[in-house]
Amino acid sequence: MIFLKALITGASSGIGRDIAKELSKKGYDLILVARNKERLKQVQSEVKTNAQIVIMDVSTPENCQKLHEQFKDIDILVNNAGFGDCGYFTKTDLQKELKMIDTNIVAYHVLTKLYLKDMQSRNSGKILNVASIAGFMPGPLMATYYSTKAYVVRLSESIREELRREKAKVQISILCPGPVDTNFNKVADVEFALKGLSSEYVAKYTVNKFLKGKFYIIPGWKIKLAKIGSKLAPTNLVAKTSYNMQRRKIQ
Repeated sequence: MIFLKALITGASSGIGRDIAKELSKKGYDLILVARNKERLKQVQSEVKTNAQIVIMDVSTPENCQKLHEQFKDIDILVNNAGFGDCGYFTKTDLQKELKMIDTNIVAYHVLTKLYLKDMQSRNSGKILNVASIAGFMPGPLMATYYSTKAYVVRLSESIREELRREKAKVQISILCPGPVDTNFNKVADVEFALKGLSSEYVAKYTVNKFLKGKFYIIPGWKIKLAKIGSKLAPTNLVAKTSYNMQRRKIQ
């Protein structure tokens, strides 16, 4: 019997946790990666398939390389680890932003490159990069976060075209949700005007679309409209709208 394996970063809570559960329902064994041991063990106890936990901070290239060396033979990579922050760019904490860039960009870049090479060598495999609707628009008050997600969107779009031209049987997809009810809002110190979707709904929707080969995975009709609007409306109008959609919990 062939056992399919999925490696998920940021698997201890929110979207990562619930994607892990959905993939387990589909029969995938799991490699769950995050920094919080207790939360990972909780997820491990709740899934039906074999699950191995890895306590690791993926924000350093060295750790990403160690992860790849330890787990080479995987069928699905889910790059999900990430966080945000809210506030005027001149007032937000530089060290937190640099950590955000390392987590939201560098980890995605390194893991995508390493595992994509493996998948291309055997001409099979799937990569899901968790981006955001933020990746399609400017984000005043969350400038660094929006910019990191724009990187993920453009990187994934570019790789998709390379794979298409090579006629590779390797898939890359991006998840681009709007607000989701997770711990993200607490860490980012932000409240969104738009009501968030549940992470359970987003994960179920995502896994179904992902396994069917969908590239842009955008849960919720309002967010689909937002993506269209971000392309059609002038950039300054999109920026004003984005500003009004989020505000700090503590002014």
